[in-house]
Amino acid sequence: MKKFLIEGGYPLKGIINISGAKNSAVALIPAAILCDEQTTIYNVPEISDKNDLIDILKLLNVNVTEKEDTLKIDAQNLENTEIPSNYACKLRASYYFMGALLGRKKEVKISFPGGCDLGERKIDLHLKGFESLGAKIKEEDDMYIITAEKLHGANIYLDFASVGATINIMLAAVKAEGTTKINNAAKEPEIVNVATFLNNMGAKISGAGTSKIIIEGTKKLHKAMIEVIPDRIEAGTYLILGSLIGDNLLIDNIIEDHLTALISKMKDMGVDIEKTTNGFRITAKKEYRPINIKTLPYPGFPTDLAQPMTTLLTQCHGLSIIDETIYARRMGHVPYLNKMNASINVKEQTAFISGPTPLIGTNVKASDLRAGASLVLAALKAKGTTKISNVEHILRGYGNIIEKLKKVGAHITLIEED
Repeated sequence: MKKFLIEGGYPLKGIINISGAKNSAVALIPAAILCDEQTTIYNVPEISDKNDLIDILKLLNVNVTEKEDTLKIDAQNLENTEIPSNYACKLRASYYFMGALLGRKKEVKISFPGGCDLGERKIDLHLKGFESLGAKIKEEDDMYIITAEKLHGANIYLDFASVGATINIMLAAVKAEGTTKINNAAKEPEIVNVATFLNNMGAKISGAGTSKIIIEGTKKLHKAMIEVIPDRIEAGTYLILGSLIGDNLLIDNIIEDHLTALISKMKDMGVDIEKTTNGFRITAKKEYRPINIKTLPYPGFPTDLAQPMTTLLTQCHGLSIIDETIYARRMGHVPYLNKMNASINVKEQTAFISGPTPLIGTNVKASDLRAGASLVLAALKAKGTTKISNVEHILRGYGNIIEKLKKVGAHITLIEED
């Protein structure tokens, strides 16, 4: 079992370069199979989710060439093979093969997707969207079987602005006959990145990044390339880390507009955050003001940054509140932060954080990806040594995390224990 061993209390100085966005890359890779020729994806992050998606591509007889952070994907000889549970359950984003295979082959058989346990995460909106496009859906054991004689345009309304459903419907609709409209679409930058990739192939998508996306179907998609946008969640996590123990720490390769909500809250706390050409420079302060946060769909405060932010709020002078509105189980980090001497009370999906409290190293467990990130931040701040288990969750979403942190002075190692 892989674990992180972290000796805390060392200030971090230097440069952390932000990798490509996990939530873009995991959609761009399945999207590539819609193309009838070769596609190229640049700035792909070195995360385990990428490797799991490549395994699925190879299962489908797709040729993949990987060099550094670049993927060349040739799906000309794609075979529409069943995607079983030992592939699909490794990550949530395996469900993007539903939309991609449905769009390309009009048929897909795939096991239920995996991913972090954040409470009920139904894919009803995805399935209803596929049905609106003309698909029929059956469930057999743990498999979805989705078929269509042909796909046609449709006017689709999402009950919730779901990122996954927006992208999946977009993937299925690009080769459908006629025009598809997705109303109440999610607006995240990752959706724009995927739409740009598809448009580079010859798709006709407009409105990505707004609440109404229009897709005019096309028969053929040609070779194209795309660069994965910088990861706003990774960037936010390291900005929070800089606020905890930064000493002139530069977080580079950031799109500022993607982090407006976080930066605004950090300024409310009193964080000294200096804008640079492509990022921000931060030095930790001894005193911060408490704040209140409510997680919301983009451009609101990201649910994925609420857990790392909890760690920073343990160092504020007074009571801070985080109200989680997106996922039912986003508080898996709280018992472990309290074990590290935090003072956090949870009522339903609201966390009440009293501070400041000195954090103390101990043995903790990452219950999910962003919970794990919050514990890494706490361990780097804490006095003494922390051992974090279940770090596979963390490695799913933070590329080269050990190397990046060591480079700026962190005392962190990856160990193997039973």
